[in-house]
Amino acid sequence: MRLPTGRLRNLLLKLNLKEMKLIQTAERVSETDKSDNCIYQRSLFSYLEAAKLIHGNVLEIGTGSGYGIEYIAQNSTKFITIDKHRPTTLSNETLICSDQVRFLKMKVPPLLNVPDNYFDFVISFQVIEHIKDDSAFIQEAYRVLKPGGRLILTTPNIKTSLTRNPWHIREYTIAELEVRLKGCFSTINKLGVYGNEKVQDYTAKNKAAIQKITRFDIFNLQYKLPRQLLTVPYDLLNRLNRQNLLKSNEELTTGIRTSDYYLDVAKEDCLDLFYVAVKGGLSSTNS
Repeated sequence: MRLPTGRLRNLLLKLNLKEMKLIQTAERVSETDKSDNCIYQRSLFSYLEAAKLIHGNVLEIGTGSGYGIEYIAQNSTKFITIDKHRPTTLSNETLICSDQVRFLKMKVPPLLNVPDNYFDFVISFQVIEHIKDDSAFIQEAYRVLKPGGRLILTTPNIKTSLTRNPWHIREYTIAELEVRLKGCFSTINKLGVYGNEKVQDYTAKNKAAIQKITRFDIFNLQYKLPRQLLTVPYDLLNRLNRQNLLKSNEELTTGIRTSDYYLDVAKEDCLDLFYVAVKGGLSSTNS
């Protein structure tokens, strides 16, 4: 097998794929990679907002890298977090070996061996867009919630997505996600995640950089080709783009914090949809 040469070899070197450990796609946000900081802070913001709401028994669907575990665990009586990959950092290993926190390795849906009417809250951040049967996913979240329990769910707003993400089976408009949730939940609080001027500046620079890449897609193949064919090129170009943004805008890229994001009523210009859906029935304690 010949080693990659020329531009491809330089690209692989720049991306430092060895350190990405293969599992680290553009969908796995790193808390240590400076080029990921804007997305990491945006993701962490959702955990911090959820931590203000939760109590009692909490289930997370989609542990990811696990950087949200400590924030949810500290406000939970019992916290179960689920993912198809086990988080590997030392801090997460310590937390998930405690009596309060338990990690379950599984692919969803369904939620295997998870009891009905058990959890006060189910949280799931940036997951539903990856699930083929999203209706079954929502039904399972509804099933395991106590009457009066709440599902806290985030997903990208398709109206502000900068390009097609081939890792996503679908993305949602405000109305589309509401319709999905109304299949089970009658009360839905539709919020959105927004960024201040600093975040908007970074987003504008990111958008301009992506447009320089996608201008070569004159046949709009990103929307015509099967998404599975696009995951590797997407990851390579996305990682390179983030590294270039860091190099040319380091102060802006590394200076964004969770405090630069905020929640408001969901509108078409929000970055993420942040929905809180309530299961009908008697309210859970202190809800």
